Amino acid sequence: MERALLSVGLDIGTSTTQMVLSRLTVENKASAFAVPDLAITDREIIYRSAIHFTPLRSDTVIDAEAIQAIVDEEYRKAGIDKSAIETGAVIITGETARKDNARQVLSALSGYAGEFVVATAGPDLEGILAARGAGCDEYSREHDTAVLNFDIGGGTANACLFDRGRCVDTGCLNVGGRLIKLDESHHITYVSPVLDGLTTLSVGQPVTEAELQPVADLLTKALEEAAGLRPRTELSQKLTTNRLPTVPTGSPVLSFSGGVADMIYTDAPPPWDAFGDMGVILGRTIARSPLLQGPHIRPKETIRATVVGAGSHATTLSGSTIAYEGVDFPLKNLPVLSLTAEETAGTPQEVAQTVEKKLRWFWDDGEPSPVVLAFPGQHSPDFQTIERLAEGLLSGLAPLQQAGLPLLVAVTADMAKALGQAMLCRMAQPRHLLCMDGLTMETGMYLDIGSPVGSALPVVVKTLLFDR
Repeated sequence: MERALLSVGLDIGTSTTQMVLSRLTVENKASAFAVPDLAITDREIIYRSAIHFTPLRSDTVIDAEAIQAIVDEEYRKAGIDKSAIETGAVIITGETARKDNARQVLSALSGYAGEFVVATAGPDLEGILAARGAGCDEYSREHDTAVLNFDIGGGTANACLFDRGRCVDTGCLNVGGRLIKLDESHHITYVSPVLDGLTTLSVGQPVTEAELQPVADLLTKALEEAAGLRPRTELSQKLTTNRLPTVPTGSPVLSFSGGVADMIYTDAPPPWDAFGDMGVILGRTIARSPLLQGPHIRPKETIRATVVGAGSHATTLSGSTIAYEGVDFPLKNLPVLSLTAEETAGTPQEVAQTVEKKLRWFWDDGEPSPVVLAFPGQHSPDFQTIERLAEGLLSGLAPLQQAGLPLLVAVTADMAKALGQAMLCRMAQPRHLLCMDGLTMETGMYLDIGSPVGSALPVVVKTLLFDR
């Protein structure tokens, strides 16, 4: 039995805001006597909005009313009533996620359709989403290789490294098309503070394409250093926001998404001043640099890579061997952090280090936030394996426990009850833990978890859909 859903995706980025409407075909693949197994079998993009500059009231405040007006107008142009939308995602990314009223904007927009996946994406998570949307995970898996994607927008270049289909590292640089802004008469209206010491250009100064070129050259050089094509110097360190990705020996396949990527791959770039910034110049500079002379792929999406579809619901049940204490159901919109079997097979210290590092991908302004830690687990693990894993997970998840947040663990193998009990034995009161199994998830998904039904939990997996 098939069912069609209308889905909306809204991406509010540093430079641009855009919306995509999709028609999803959902099919129950289970037999009539089995638990429903819903899957998306087809997806058709039925409307792509114009690319709007993200409206701001000031450097620190998003214009929420203007965002709502954009959404209302795009619904009107699409000829679709908001009440017909059943699912979707609102994602605030880049520098916009750091604006003072980002949470209020999310709250206001989340009511625009069904059950939205609502999230602010910091540079790590944004890089993961963009790389998936560009198809890097799929390419790296199919070609058994490493792919490093740079998602270059107005303010930052979010890097994400996929190796054989798995996200292994992220990073972020202050490299973007709108680090310098111009008015119609080519006078500079804004120079990002991150360029201090790298240029003498200043606000109010008239500027030519030739005078902007040295800045584009420096930003491109920083990307080359981050990609491992040059030795890393003080330049890339100065432009790093949090860290640079660890690049494997031998050049990985490179990919570029984001608004600047449109300027990299186009055969007929617009005039250098088309967007009132240096994005065109930066894109053209990257296109003729060593970054595109070695192995590289053209992404399936560029400016729309971060979110081209929206959250879809696939209701399922967890396994029947679960453990929980001190958890208030239901739980909604929980981001998933997926680990590999290898990452959970080391010593307790190695597991803890991996978990603590990757948890920071989801932190909100440096503060811990809830996340579901997902990994394959082992079938019929012995006592020592359970004890070792419990110790490592608790140590790595300590920042969440210290913040009073529940520890949420999901494994594929049938081992949640034993693992959960081992973790509970090591936890001080009050204990807030949920450990469930029978679930296979990837980073970038979101979960809703309902109250227990018998010995299982109803789970809604919300998948950010990407154009593949």
